[in-house]
Amino acid sequence: MVEEKLLKAYNRRKLETVVAATLAYALYYVCRLSMGVLKQPLIDAGLLSATQLGVIGACMYWTYAVGKLVNGFLADGANIRRFMATGITISVGMNLIMGVLGITAIDGGIGNMALFLLFCLLWAANGWAQSMGAPASIVALSRWLPLKTRGTFYGFFSASHNIGEGLSFVFVGSIVAAFGWTWGFFGAALAGMVGLVVVLLFFHNSPESKGLPSIEILSGEMTAEEYERDKEKNMAAQADAKAAARAETKRMQKAVIKNPGVWILAAASAFMYMSRYAINEWGTIFLQEAKGYSLGEAASIIGINPIFGIIGTVVSGWLSDVLFKGDRRYPALVAGLLEAIALALFLYGGTSRWVNIAAMVLFGIAIGVLISFLGGLMAIDLVPRKASGAALGIVGIASYAAAGLQNIITGVLMDTSAEAGTHDFTYVSIFWLGSAVISFLLPLLNWKRKQQKIK
Repeated sequence: MVEEKLLKAYNRRKLETVVAATLAYALYYVCRLSMGVLKQPLIDAGLLSATQLGVIGACMYWTYAVGKLVNGFLADGANIRRFMATGITISVGMNLIMGVLGITAIDGGIGNMALFLLFCLLWAANGWAQSMGAPASIVALSRWLPLKTRGTFYGFFSASHNIGEGLSFVFVGSIVAAFGWTWGFFGAALAGMVGLVVVLLFFHNSPESKGLPSIEILSGEMTAEEYERDKEKNMAAQADAKAAARAETKRMQKAVIKNPGVWILAAASAFMYMSRYAINEWGTIFLQEAKGYSLGEAASIIGINPIFGIIGTVVSGWLSDVLFKGDRRYPALVAGLLEAIALALFLYGGTSRWVNIAAMVLFGIAIGVLISFLGGLMAIDLVPRKASGAALGIVGIASYAAAGLQNIITGVLMDTSAEAGTHDFTYVSIFWLGSAVISFLLPLLNWKRKQQKIK
């Protein structure tokens, strides 16, 4: 039995770590999505074109996609407190530097092409730094939480994505509306600094780092004697296990790569991410130019969708497990239809504030469900448990590569249709809505596909 004093200390540190991971990662997001609020002011100031902004955004998503895979491996053996703090520090720095460069460009101290290239490099570095947040947080949950409660706390942590997206638009949008666009990057950096303080004070590396027994002992999964025996056994077999694990991983990955069902879901997720980040990255400028909203009004409306995404994310697992007995197909199809309807309402539903709010509520709920299903669960359902990581890797890289590509396509379409200082969103709207429709039609190709058996 673990002493009551140790359990009390463990519960306090565990709660601190989970809350810190959730809050800090939400504030990570503010440093990631600040550009989505600042696109229109940068265009209006004549500093960058829509095409250039699209390329800048793509640079971040592409480095994020690769970084998420690489940093996932690095986080396993890292001091995750330092890992998390390093990522958010770099992200804060990139926002601060870009804010300074923006002011310098307004004063004529830097030309268009130089500003564009510098923003590409800095935003790409920000993408890599952003990819350090999720791995550190997930490893923290693994190190601090027993198996029997990990799912519950993971659902709580998952809300950080939506909270962060909502904060990005509401907080940064309010700062820009009150003090001007040049303060947008600085406001995002301020949010990141708060996140850094939270990490340094309350985000703990592991129970052992705080003088506590391992989570296996604290949770009663093992006795101290069993843990030590298991540890010694693992150390003795470590070299052989690593070689065997590498061989097994390669075998599993090759099999998953050949699974057409995984690639269909990766493509579906990619198109879903196109429509998701079309709204996150360009929704504010769409409301400003196409519907005449102010920046503050537009940002507050777009900020509604990630908040309601929390409902979709939290409900999605329960919905499929309890009502559909683990079958994701029907709720995913319904959510895909709802996303397309909400996007059509947003794009073609007129200027009424309440119509646009309703569209973002529905869009947020639908995307919350689809992120869980198309973005991971449905791919995991198709492969053996040992191949889950490979399936998620394929889906994840495809999703964020598509998010980056969407930025470029949207920017080019906006610039080619620009007239008299404004943009025509006709083709952009078709592209966004078409992506949403394709994303829910593709999984129909997997309707009768069973879980892959790897021998």
